[in-house]
Amino acid sequence: MIYYLGIGSNLGDREKNVRIAVEELGGELDVIQTSSLYETEPWGLKDQPSFLNGVVKVRTGVDPFAMLKLLKRIEGKLGREADRRWGPRVIDIDIVAAFEDDGEEVTIDAPTLKIPHELAEKRDFVLLPLKEVEPTFILKGKSLDHWISKL
Repeated sequence: MIYYLGIGSNLGDREKNVRIAVEELGGELDVIQTSSLYETEPWGLKDQPSFLNGVVKVRTGVDPFAMLKLLKRIEGKLGREADRRWGPRVIDIDIVAAFEDDGEEVTIDAPTLKIPHELAEKRDFVLLPLKEVEPTFILKGKSLDHWISKL
């Protein structure tokens, strides 16, 4: 499967946190491509430091629910604690989208996992680095340019 992962940090050495998280991903998965890092304003909860965000494209045989567990384990290893929704964090890794090896889009709407990510089209810190990694990406049936124009 191919996964597009959103990754971000707004506590401590943000760039180092993201770099270490990508290294951890590379120890478990085949990292195909990473975007540049984008400094972005907080989303949802505004009174906190700015984030560094990016997107990582990976390949693995891991199913989406096992992938979620893997990402949570990596976040925990890097010091992420249970926190307020949209609050400050050492590291955050989200599944933005997933595709089967034949290119078929994976869709999941479960209480613990939504693929594609339920808010991806509303977040510049997902759309811009995703466009860098995959310029022709179609998210929820529309181009990234369409979603970016709506921000």
